[in-house]
Amino acid sequence: MPLFDYRCKECGEQSELLVGTTARPQCPKCGSEQMAKLLPIVASPSRGATANRGGAPPQGSCGAGCGCHPRG
Repeated sequence: MPLFDYRCKECGEQSELLVGTTARPQCPKCGSEQMAKLLPIVASPSRGATANRGGAPPQGSCGAGCGCHPRG
């Protein structure tokens, strides 16, 4: 079963829930079934306003705090 992010429409609690395809998620805080599925947030490196056209590789990290590039 996949994990999905939900926000409760009743109390506003945001939760990551393991939910089957036919199950209705319940808010762990208030028990409501009025849950809205949130879009996943995906981190990706950015090259800024212009693309790198065969030059040196981009410097720095992707900005997500993942440490994908070593600090010099």
